[in-house]
Amino acid sequence: MTRVEICARINEIGIVPCARVQVPGHALFAAETLYRSCIPILEISLTLHEAPAVIEELVKRHPDMVVGAGTVLDAEEARRAIDAGAMFITSPGYVPEVVECAEKADVTVFPGAITPSEVIAAWKAGADFVKIFPAATAGGPQYVRALKVSLTHIPLIVTGGVNQLTAFDYILAGATAIGIGSELLPALALQNKQTGRIQELARRFTKLVQEAREQLLSMQ
Repeated sequence: MTRVEICARINEIGIVPCARVQVPGHALFAAETLYRSCIPILEISLTLHEAPAVIEELVKRHPDMVVGAGTVLDAEEARRAIDAGAMFITSPGYVPEVVECAEKADVTVFPGAITPSEVIAAWKAGADFVKIFPAATAGGPQYVRALKVSLTHIPLIVTGGVNQLTAFDYILAGATAIGIGSELLPALALQNKQTGRIQELARRFTKLVQEAREQLLSMQ
């Protein structure tokens, strides 16, 4: 997929799941379950030592799935992930060398930011989206709504504390997508291969995003 197509898929689905796991098999199980749940997107955190190998395997299994690398902290990590086939690169903060590396490789990138200055700097550097992290402790949906008042043209992905109680409000506040970790992929569900539990959570979050978007449309 091209960079434009990857951005379009993230826009369409509105959910970026993150597998922050310690066992490669758990990440593979998460990807397979999400794929069957109509959420063909997954961020593999580089806190997993074998993350590049997992990314490479998933890209082979599902060429139409958007597989990316998270917690990318420097250019070397970005290059390793991109060489493995990562379709997007994301970081908890704005790291200029990571954005530059992704830009040169023509790979989708969304650095983290929290203040308006950081959001603007990340966007001007070439980010496709800007990730608001940690969103919950920054002020939640109200903070995102405040950012969007002035930064209407910058697509935001909110992550950090997003759950079933706040997902709807984040989209209503103007977020393009929500990033979700353990609230969608609970550790026990991955360990015990609880397909049904993850599929039900995927259904709920998908419904929340759709309903919020429908309400936004009705307000225009």
